[in-house]
Amino acid sequence: MRIGPYNLHAIETGEFALDGGAMFGIIPKVLWEKKIPADEKNRITLRMRSLLISGNGKNILVDDGIGTKDDEKFGSIYKVDHSRFQIESSLAAHNLTCNDITDVILTHFHFDHAGGSTKFDDKGNIIPSFPNATYYIQQRNLLWAQEPSEKDQASFTKANFEPLIKAGQLKQLDGPCEIFPDINIIVVEGHTTAQQLVKISAGVATVLYCGDLIPTSAHVPIPWVMGYDNHPITTLNEKRAILEKAAGEGWILFFEHCPILTACRVVKTAKGFDCGEKIDF
Repeated sequence: MRIGPYNLHAIETGEFALDGGAMFGIIPKVLWEKKIPADEKNRITLRMRSLLISGNGKNILVDDGIGTKDDEKFGSIYKVDHSRFQIESSLAAHNLTCNDITDVILTHFHFDHAGGSTKFDDKGNIIPSFPNATYYIQQRNLLWAQEPSEKDQASFTKANFEPLIKAGQLKQLDGPCEIFPDINIIVVEGHTTAQQLVKISAGVATVLYCGDLIPTSAHVPIPWVMGYDNHPITTLNEKRAILEKAAGEGWILFFEHCPILTACRVVKTAKGFDCGEKIDF
């Protein structure tokens, strides 16, 4: 897909699994399992889907998956699977390597969004995975990641951000902004402090990288909110505002975690909002 000066491509980095009840909050299993079925441990398989934005001399990556630093126990709990998808092979399909990435926009520092930011080198040291890139995060999300609450402390790992700071590759943003021409940051607060969504817009075409505000196509209906969210009522209001604009202006929503589809337009119905036209990347 092309928007303005940019070519946009879905970059699959792997799969993992989270508890279905936690992913759908108050929604009964009898309803959510019709959308995404659970395994014998009540986990649902999710994608870790990045967005590659190439143009204007840039190769920009939005989020970078879970990475490969974690141990076997972690991999078992979260059913981490790189057998089908790896970031290196997905980039190679577009004739790129990790060295070609110029910028990495991280929605937030949860391990499934920013774990791929760093890796082990040959000596066992943890270093940035994209040596020539500037990484971008909201300053308040970094501060929260450094001192999280008891509710969400398991979602943050210092190894995913401290090496970036040490290398001088992490740039902290302060609120919404146009980060590059035709690429804007939207800041939302319901899921975690200062999550940043990425909106690419030129002319009448708009793509929104939804991050964990709307992680899958099943989460488009407003009440379908994750138990992981720190402020679920805030998430409801943020979703409503985004979906009103998306439906009214024909935005394409790009889903980071959806195992069913990559992106779609949304439609407003008598009952709220639902997925409309499916979009391929």
